[in-house]
Amino acid sequence: MPEHETWASPDALGICTRDLDVGAKSTLRGRRLRRAFPDTLHTLGGWPTEWRELLIGWIRASSPKRKWDTLLSTAGSRRVHLAHELLDALLRAGWVEVEERRQSGRWLPLWVNFLELSTLRYHLGLADKDALAELFCAEAVRSLQDVRLVSAQQSLSAASPQSALRRLALLRALDVWLTSQRFGTRRDFSLFARGTTKAISTAEWEWLEHHVDLVELGIERHSPALWLRAPVLLSRGNLSLDLRLIDDCIALTPGTLDSLTRIEGRIGCWRLLENRTSFERAARRYGDNDFVVWLPGFAPSWWRQSVAQLLTLCPASALIACDPDPAGIEIALQAAEIWDEAGLSWQPWGMDVETLSGLPHCQSLSPNDEEQLQRLLQQPLPASLQALADWMRIHAKKGEQEGAI
Repeated sequence: MPEHETWASPDALGICTRDLDVGAKSTLRGRRLRRAFPDTLHTLGGWPTEWRELLIGWIRASSPKRKWDTLLSTAGSRRVHLAHELLDALLRAGWVEVEERRQSGRWLPLWVNFLELSTLRYHLGLADKDALAELFCAEAVRSLQDVRLVSAQQSLSAASPQSALRRLALLRALDVWLTSQRFGTRRDFSLFARGTTKAISTAEWEWLEHHVDLVELGIERHSPALWLRAPVLLSRGNLSLDLRLIDDCIALTPGTLDSLTRIEGRIGCWRLLENRTSFERAARRYGDNDFVVWLPGFAPSWWRQSVAQLLTLCPASALIACDPDPAGIEIALQAAEIWDEAGLSWQPWGMDVETLSGLPHCQSLSPNDEEQLQRLLQQPLPASLQALADWMRIHAKKGEQEGAI
């Protein structure tokens, strides 16, 4: 090999040396490179477990050239001797090139250059980062169907290739989950995405939470439930649940609600409230006469399905109360679709100019609020919501439902 020409003949251990900077002989200083040139790189199958474990820690970084002091720090004070043993083994086997510096009459390692990092990773059972990066680029070309997942997908460019691939697969499973209109707990989604109920790490859940609203996407920490109060009797076959016993509110799961066959009793109207505190107040105040339900923001599909089921068994008009802000208008319109599809009337409640302008405290619209408001003003709105949107645009103010109801 041409590069052999610059190296001295191998010593008894098969290691060649090349001087970099000999320095004055009287100073006993200088720098040199040392490496071996085996015909084939040695496998690591017979190496001690302690060597392999330390080596894995050494090559986690992407750079093939590492300072010896950094590698010693990774080893820790209890494994200094082990680190020197491993370096000698790597050098003799041809896996590394070591740059040494002469100090106080001794040659000391300064830099360690891993020559075949990808092959070394392979022998240790580690993934090849370059190959994974290429695979991620190829996989990322296929776009996701649900636009709500775009932000999460874009964030993957900053992750390691191995993590990016795992999280992209998670997003693809979530995309299918949404297309199939599924809902359930986090364990349900983990089972759906990866085959077991605890396969998604805490870090991955936190990453998902940062980019998407999991509840909106039908993934609850625990079994989802509809919070309500109403003066009715819920029945299934010969079994009944009398909600008139409830003085404040009760939570019922979608499975329970979907199995109902009839609802007995009269109500004045339905009242949907977005703010949880406002809902609890309204449940105590109006629940003797009306069907009061908590509206969890941009409601997930299970919530809409359950409410639509109840509305079929107990039809009546609705009053919908959300925050008097751009998002509140969108949330109210989304919930109102259930009544529109059932051919029943609805109207906003506490979402008018008089209520917003009379609040003791208002907040300024954020840039996102302003963009959302502009989108709303480009579509036909009920008269009261149109007036509310116009007032917010002119005054650049918004409010919270809790201050009104």
